[in-house]
Amino acid sequence: MRLFAAIETSASGLTAERLRLDLIASNLANAESTRTENGGAYRRKVALFAPNAVRYSFRDILARECSELPRGVRVYGIAEDQSPLRRVYSPGHPEADEEGYVTYPNVDVVTEMVDMMAATRAYEANVTAIEAAKTMAQRALELLRA
Repeated sequence: MRLFAAIETSASGLTAERLRLDLIASNLANAESTRTENGGAYRRKVALFAPNAVRYSFRDILARECSELPRGVRVYGIAEDQSPLRRVYSPGHPEADEEGYVTYPNVDVVTEMVDMMAATRAYEANVTAIEAAKTMAQRALELLRA
């Protein structure tokens, strides 16, 4: 395993969690948006993660079994949540339909806050892992100098 593989793995997690936090912020900002550029109410967006597979080099193949190993995470897409939109009876609202209902986004503020806390904790865990890898590398260098 390369010296900086652990840092690269955690860095991919930092990037993924940052995008997740950006999407959560967008969802919260649009929690009451009844009209978008495409028409209709805003739909909640979620990040889709997948393992980031890394191929072995030829030298590694000779030394190990030939396969792909996951190293980190990548975002392979952003999807719209297809759960039903909220319909609220509000006949005086300018976006009300002929029956008096307004269609609101499928964003639940409590769910978004829980997701935000989980993403923040995952981000912090990746920062801690990078710090630990950096400390181990520094200690290894100190041992080599001695």
